[in-house]
Amino acid sequence: MLPRERVFAALEHREPDRIPWGEHSIDYNVYEMVLGRETLVQSKIRETQAYWDGRRDEIVECYKRDRIDLIKALEMDIVFVGGVPGKGYHPKPMKKMDHETYEDDNGNIYRVSAITGDLMPYKIKTTPIFPLSDEDVKKRIEDIEQQIENVENEPIGDPNSSGWELVHHMVKEMKATHFILLMAGDIGFPGFGGTEEEVWMSLLEYPEVCKKLGELQGKRLVHQVKLYAQLGVDGIMPCGDLGSSTGILASPKIYREWVYPWHKAQVQEAHKYGLKVLKHCCGHVWPIIDELAEVYDAYEGIQASGGMDIKLLKERVAGKLCLWGGIWHEHIISGTVEDIRNDARYAYEYAAPGGGYIMGSSHSLAVGAKYENIMEMKRCRDEWGVYPVNYPRLKSRASCFSRSAVQRKNRNEGLISDDI
Repeated sequence: MLPRERVFAALEHREPDRIPWGEHSIDYNVYEMVLGRETLVQSKIRETQAYWDGRRDEIVECYKRDRIDLIKALEMDIVFVGGVPGKGYHPKPMKKMDHETYEDDNGNIYRVSAITGDLMPYKIKTTPIFPLSDEDVKKRIEDIEQQIENVENEPIGDPNSSGWELVHHMVKEMKATHFILLMAGDIGFPGFGGTEEEVWMSLLEYPEVCKKLGELQGKRLVHQVKLYAQLGVDGIMPCGDLGSSTGILASPKIYREWVYPWHKAQVQEAHKYGLKVLKHCCGHVWPIIDELAEVYDAYEGIQASGGMDIKLLKERVAGKLCLWGGIWHEHIISGTVEDIRNDARYAYEYAAPGGGYIMGSSHSLAVGAKYENIMEMKRCRDEWGVYPVNYPRLKSRASCFSRSAVQRKNRNEGLISDDI
């Protein structure tokens, strides 16, 4: 089977020749370890600084080359892709305060994470807007209703613009063999406010405004599908978290009444154009798993550490929702190859039979991911993930990380420098 055929088989709850593998996000360190060269792809502050330096075209070319090379090197089946800044993009650099701290023109302070290298908000100016008067609430609702009326007239964008350059390249180079997945817009719990606390409190204090906001955001999601359908991709991935590691982020009732109808409408519109919809969602979402299973083709980001047990999920949604995950994000970063094997054994035994399963991390291949653990994911899929998958075969086969792979890791690390 071709990689794209495997993915379609999994999404349609058929057994392919082997378990497909994909990720929705892969950070620069994985590219550098596997390919043995430096990259600007998802390189955090380095990528940000490259944009500040006016190197937009170089960055996009790096994405084109390195993502394809990595997908091929790991023999993944899904190519994830998104929009890029248009030609001529050259943002003004932030003011550098010290080696890790930056300030924007509005006086907001950002710091480079010592763990991931991301430029993260540190001190952001926020202004509380609550409480709202009855007149304020009325005006907000009227304004949102006016925007809702105009959604159909809002431009969806030009599918041939340079912002879709990377997507067109991947479709041209990879669609004949691989499943092309576009990162797309999504709607979460539709709160508002001047601070994060107010955003969540608004769901309780100003429900009539939030419900209208959900309608506006939802209609825009549906409207935008027309553009995605013109890009030649196979599916879209709405990326919106609904849960934390301890529970759903807001009431299941709020989800069912204000969000679910628009998730369903977006998917129905995508299906009209022949697009599959694979939902990324972190956290604990058991209270709404039946709704997700009813709507989406696949569910990715299955956070085992948040209580989303893939065995129980398969029992609950078999034949309705393809499960994409199974390998703990935490194990990829801080675990051992034996942890990866155990994750793979568990997922393959309980989620793979009958199809409807794609292997992946429980979040992403992120900064800190160990080379040997990523390669063990590949080995498990290549050797154990052949259909018909059966647990006795998984249990009996010897698992040993090859010395040549370790040697390659050391050789690759010698090629990596701090300069870009």
